[in-house]
Amino acid sequence: MGLFDLSRHSLIGRLAAAPRVLFGGAAHAQDHALEAEWLATAGVEGGFAPVVLSPDYVATAVGNGGQRLHWVEPSPDGRTAIAVARRPGTTAMLFDRRAGTVIATFEPGEGRVFSGHGRFVEGGRRFLAVEIERASGQGVVTRRVVEAEFAIEAEWASSGIGPHDMLPAGGTLVVANGGVEPHTPEAVGAEVAGASVALLDPETGATRAVAALDDDLASLSLRHLTSTDDGLTVVAAQDLLADGIARPLLYAVEGEGLRAFDAPEAEWRGLKTYVGSVAVDASGGFVAAASPRGNRIAVWQRDGRFVGSLPLVDGCGLAPTRERGQFLATSGLGDVVLIGVGEDAVGVIARCQRPMRFDNHATLVLS
Repeated sequence: MGLFDLSRHSLIGRLAAAPRVLFGGAAHAQDHALEAEWLATAGVEGGFAPVVLSPDYVATAVGNGGQRLHWVEPSPDGRTAIAVARRPGTTAMLFDRRAGTVIATFEPGEGRVFSGHGRFVEGGRRFLAVEIERASGQGVVTRRVVEAEFAIEAEWASSGIGPHDMLPAGGTLVVANGGVEPHTPEAVGAEVAGASVALLDPETGATRAVAALDDDLASLSLRHLTSTDDGLTVVAAQDLLADGIARPLLYAVEGEGLRAFDAPEAEWRGLKTYVGSVAVDASGGFVAAASPRGNRIAVWQRDGRFVGSLPLVDGCGLAPTRERGQFLATSGLGDVVLIGVGEDAVGVIARCQRPMRFDNHATLVLS
């Protein structure tokens, strides 16, 4: 598929002029890896692999594996990154994104599985991983020493069951305890997810606060997190129930409370009870959510006011670009889409297609 520039038709007068985007190019894959701006995972022959997306959107896979790699966390210097398997996965992979080589792998604690997410902290010297006890479903956050082959230095309770995502924000460690995960055997017949957002002390792991939803929203599993540099943290949800009620699927974390974002009922219905990823733009002014089940990308202003949405079949990977009001989105059909956002408009700036089945997430490499 070639380049489609729709910005003149859909966003003229409402979006700032976008930089010219070239999709394609004939440079060697190694050169693309040296310039890479995004990381993702994708289904490839033999399993799932981390993927490097260059500035002109050439996609290069790094290794492969039988487990479903989920989130990719770049190191602060941008040279290496870690791809983490999601439940029932038990592998995390450290790779050199510039050389395109796998450096090391490591496993969760005994009797546990990874939940698909982790974060570098302390300038890349430590790595935090979210893990789940197989027997009880209780969550554990492990702090690992990178230079000691990711040995576990400390571990803390996540203050909930079924944790999925975690990030440092506003001087705390925020954990999305998803509870019962939708579309799993455990979810059959379940109506209460038991989800929460826990705020932990980043040094000791002590629980500072736990935010939960009201009883009428108890079917929501709180799963993915994003945050801005100035303190906004947003959590996205998936609903255990398909009972025809359009429940909000995006919330701002405000101390011990969760504030729902606003959208027309038809827009919540359009997400089909499921948000698979969430991201904020480079300015922190816009929040985007992707629903591969609803085949849609929806966007809000940071205060929770709805901006608009657009279709993307099986679209789930979502990341900011370096420009204000822009997002990169990927799909299971191989689409790579550059999305532009204004105060009251959402549109496609450019798109291309790659021979890869992109999975849930995309990540911007900042260095």
